Amino acid sequence: MKLTAPLVYGLIACILLVSAPHADHLPLWASAVGAALLAWRTYLTASGNPLPARWLLLIITFGSVLAIAISFHTLFGREAGVTLLILLAALKLMELRALRDATVLVYLSCFIIITNFFYSQSIPTALFMLFTLLVIMATWVHLQTGTLALKPRLRIAAILLLQAIPLALVLFVLFPRVQGPLWGMPQDAYATSGLSDTMSPGSMSKLSLSDAVAFRVTFNDQVPRRDQLYWRGPVLWDFDGTTWTRGRNATVQRPTLSDTGSPVDYTVTLEPHNKRWLFALDMPSKLSIAADFAPDFQLLSKEPVNARIRYNATSQLSYRANPLEAPLQLRRALTLPRGFNPQTRQLAAEWRARGIGDDELIRTALANFSQNNFSYTLEPPPLGINSVDDFLFTTRQGFCEHYASSFVFLMRAAGIPARVVTGYQGGEYNDLGGYYILRQSDAHAWTEVWLQDRGWVRIDPTAAISPARIQSGLRAALPNDTALPFLIRTQSPLLLKLRFNFDALTNQWNQWVLGYNSERQFAFLTRLGMEDVSWQNMALDMLAGVALLTGIFTLLLLRRMLPKQADAVQTAWLKLCRKLAKVGLPRAPHEGAMDYAKRVAIARPELQQAMHDLATCYVALRYGRANEKQDVAAFKDAVRAFKL
Repeated sequence: MKLTAPLVYGLIACILLVSAPHADHLPLWASAVGAALLAWRTYLTASGNPLPARWLLLIITFGSVLAIAISFHTLFGREAGVTLLILLAALKLMELRALRDATVLVYLSCFIIITNFFYSQSIPTALFMLFTLLVIMATWVHLQTGTLALKPRLRIAAILLLQAIPLALVLFVLFPRVQGPLWGMPQDAYATSGLSDTMSPGSMSKLSLSDAVAFRVTFNDQVPRRDQLYWRGPVLWDFDGTTWTRGRNATVQRPTLSDTGSPVDYTVTLEPHNKRWLFALDMPSKLSIAADFAPDFQLLSKEPVNARIRYNATSQLSYRANPLEAPLQLRRALTLPRGFNPQTRQLAAEWRARGIGDDELIRTALANFSQNNFSYTLEPPPLGINSVDDFLFTTRQGFCEHYASSFVFLMRAAGIPARVVTGYQGGEYNDLGGYYILRQSDAHAWTEVWLQDRGWVRIDPTAAISPARIQSGLRAALPNDTALPFLIRTQSPLLLKLRFNFDALTNQWNQWVLGYNSERQFAFLTRLGMEDVSWQNMALDMLAGVALLTGIFTLLLLRRMLPKQADAVQTAWLKLCRKLAKVGLPRAPHEGAMDYAKRVAIARPELQQAMHDLATCYVALRYGRANEKQDVAAFKDAVRAFKL
């Protein structure tokens, strides 16, 4: 078989489909070079011009490798490795001269297709990769046959993929699960997204422009009110005048909750964010997985959350948090950077000079926000070096981080221990799946102040200026929501229903496909009746399942290769031949019906008429007119009545 133009076009389509999803991840120059090579090969195939000289391809190859090394400072790792693979595959097309080269490109396409799952494992990605695999298989069928048209090739490829489903299911269910990245370089195997352990003006507002899912929550029984849905994340203590950071806790003692009430049980499915913190409803008291409870009630995983995890938690809606706080922590919660925000310090001193208590001072600060023309916006003006002064006395426009930062500064300046808490607030309920969706757009910052005999008390300054943010969500709080993602600001019933349907499907995909880890595998196999779930037994069962499926497919293939079972007319005729063979008149393999009847008549003249009638009827039914049921039945009766 020769390399025909349709085969070359199929190989070009394979490389294009496996490479196209990487356009967002490749450097611009790499995408341009890859597209140019594919276009060049398409032109050469259409025009019939010869392929470029090998020396030119070597120059392009070494230039591409050098450019990758300069761009990524390495030739190893996910980004550099994927870029190198795609460019080498495109260059391989430029030296495509033999069927062996075409086979290499098909196998290379099958390898590159896997790399798309390094970046996304969503349902759309899986569907696109399935379509791409269909094209690759059709090209492989073309390579093997060479004469089939496009439609039969696609049909054979689809049949092959369907036949592979049972084998894939066996491997999926029984293959021992291991934890770890798909890529061999852990330092670049995971993306970083979501909340960080720092907060500066604009950090939360930028995060709120994303509709990516942070986590999903299913409540077991009681569902708290929306204004109680504060999902605790990093707690920020240290301020340098611009940025709040976690820093180091001044104590290692375990946090304590007293006078707890209104417990809530729920399950969190947390998306990977490459950080250690977990999210739980204020205040968490119990967790189903191993985690550290920091002295400030922040939950910290033992390892960075590099894969989707699921955990059960219990939180208390009423509590006293650390009513006997460590003195070092309280001093830390009063620390302010020197030389910053003198106007704010003076305002706090004036309030404190009135002789009012802590509760009254807190109410005064909140009233200052609600009564002095402050506004809640995603696009606040920039702030200077004295960011709190600029916000409180000049711009008066800000997002949640502006209000939380200025409030904590005011409290500390007035002598009240305070800290910033970041996390998420609210959530979108999906009634199709019965769970809440927390997106990056739900990111929020609030504060906690420490009061004598009451411990740490949550105060949300944003609620003073924009109650709608807490009660109804971000979209309801903004006078102009055009900056928000379309799916967040839309209220179309049809789009909302489609969105919830797709998210419910995605949640099931995450739970049962992507979330099929070692624990879920153990539970599933136990329910199936496997008593000793170990990797040795799973490997043996997997091999047995593969062998069983291989045997079934082999038997089906052999059955198709066997001769077709004779029809009723042929069966009756063979029965007649066996009767005659018993009396010494067997039919020769090459002997036709009429010739056989004549030879029998010569040997047994008394059978001449009967044999002639039977042979004539057999020929007519077998090779002449259609087999009517009554004629076939009559022929079978005649054979049955034939006596020697």
